[in-house]
Amino acid sequence: MNLFKGKYRTDSARLKYWNYNWSAPYFITACTHQRIHFFGEVKNRKMIPNQIGHQVNIEWLKTLELRPDMNLMLGDFQVMPNHFHGIIIIGENKYNSRNKKFDTDAMHRVSTDDLPHRDLTNKPANPKSNIIEITNPKFPDSRTGKTIQNKFGPQKKNLGSIMRGFKSAVTTYARINNLSFKWQPKFHDHVIRNQGEYDRISNYIKKNPENWTGDKFF
Repeated sequence: MNLFKGKYRTDSARLKYWNYNWSAPYFITACTHQRIHFFGEVKNRKMIPNQIGHQVNIEWLKTLELRPDMNLMLGDFQVMPNHFHGIIIIGENKYNSRNKKFDTDAMHRVSTDDLPHRDLTNKPANPKSNIIEITNPKFPDSRTGKTIQNKFGPQKKNLGSIMRGFKSAVTTYARINNLSFKWQPKFHDHVIRNQGEYDRISNYIKKNPENWTGDKFF
């Protein structure tokens, strides 16, 4: 923790030298306010979503339809009683492909023709793409050679804007339907760095309901 204006604050969980509109797979977690069980309950190791829990699923699937220009794909995701886990892949698009700032010597790509994914009826959400294996998160600008630091300002066409829209849609639905609900501010994210990490996270998401009693969010 660092001092900021005389008070201690927690360091940001964001990668300091990563631009969150870059093409990569991201593991995200959004929690409810005070981890209240707004979304349903786990019974017999299966998640039973309530009305708003179902809507969380619906709004997450809408992400692809609402942002076709970002070349998005969805991996596994899971609504839990007090949080939501998901994998989302931002592909190369017009907002990140013309600004190549990756250090190609610091990473390489591994083929992922068979990435695990949730079977979504009538949803072309199979994340058959490449996973970027990151060995050094500090990427120099190809034009200046200077290391780029992630900037926190207006967030558009990146992971932050995706999550802001998703969470806002769920909140709006709750208000319209007079449902008690509130998100915890912000969200947790993790840049998935290689195939093995993708597989581990995907398996964790799928088994979250059956392992619920041992989960840190329980």
